Amino acid sequence: MLYNLLYPLAGDLQVFNLFRYLTFRSGGAVVTALLVSFLIGPATIRWLRKKQREGQPIRLDGPESHLLTKKGTPTMGGVLILVSLTVATLLWADLANGYVWVVLLITLSFGGVGFADDFLKLTRRSSGGLRSRLKLLWQCLIALVAVSLLIRITGAPLATSVAVPVFKGLFVPLGLAFPLFGMLVLVGASNAVNLTDGLDGLAIVPVMIAAGCFALIAYLAGNVIFADYLGIPYVAGTGELAVFCGAMVGASLGFLWFNAPPAMVFMGDTGSLATGGALGCVAVAVKHELVLGIVGGLFVLEAVSVIVQVASFKLTGRRVFRMAPLHHHFEKKGWHEPTIVIRFWIIASVLALVGLSTLKLR
Repeated sequence: MLYNLLYPLAGDLQVFNLFRYLTFRSGGAVVTALLVSFLIGPATIRWLRKKQREGQPIRLDGPESHLLTKKGTPTMGGVLILVSLTVATLLWADLANGYVWVVLLITLSFGGVGFADDFLKLTRRSSGGLRSRLKLLWQCLIALVAVSLLIRITGAPLATSVAVPVFKGLFVPLGLAFPLFGMLVLVGASNAVNLTDGLDGLAIVPVMIAAGCFALIAYLAGNVIFADYLGIPYVAGTGELAVFCGAMVGASLGFLWFNAPPAMVFMGDTGSLATGGALGCVAVAVKHELVLGIVGGLFVLEAVSVIVQVASFKLTGRRVFRMAPLHHHFEKKGWHEPTIVIRFWIIASVLALVGLSTLKLR
């Protein structure tokens, strides 16, 4: 909004020329989202506590310690992330940019699905919310719409091709199959973050790290000079997504203030489905879908641990892990929660650096 209102006045007042720079507006989005989180966070948490009273229902088959340490903590804290992220994006992004609106569509729509899931858990006082198939169906439909819009904005053949990291100019054309691939990226990323969100601060920091990485990737992919120098796909207009990712970093920092151990609020599916979907959508827009699997490798590990556990139990009747997702396995082994969280943050940081290194390795 500020860009659309103030940059046209740069000819009269030179200071407004600052709004042409993505770096300036991305920084503004970080600070704005952080401040909005701090401003509305306490009131939001008080309201959630008042409405929920007993807090988020705790899984009876989960780690026993959660029945004591997590009981009474309110959920749906993802509302705080969504509000601060949306306000900062609308304030600092170019609202004439189609990519911005598509990513916001995914974020808010997936957040809505997560909100419905959280609401049903609270009203039923059960850890089961929306039926899995219904939730997945809604996610797939929303993702297909978003990917179709991205294809229309980007244009063929780039829009329907997948760039292979490390190899310069190597694209895999998927054609009519790309919407399905894009849908899998969005839905997979969304649910992978959801599976990771099981301990205080565990999911939000890797989300913040991944958002920071994709802020840089979006900035480079949207700049023809940098993209040509690095040998990565140039996608005109995606640089504006650096502002969105900056807003996500600020919103994540703000939420972490309240989610740091011991958590005052949980993000719930409202936040985890939304942030994961947003990361997936940005990755598809900037043509770095495979790099997301590296940068967000921690989410991949958590999701794979669940898949392996379920497959092993159905096929052999045995469990590979003491409990899935992976962080619960280490809880069952006796690791303290802060130890698990901080070590997983370290893993997320290392994987993010590996993912970023693919930008230069060509």
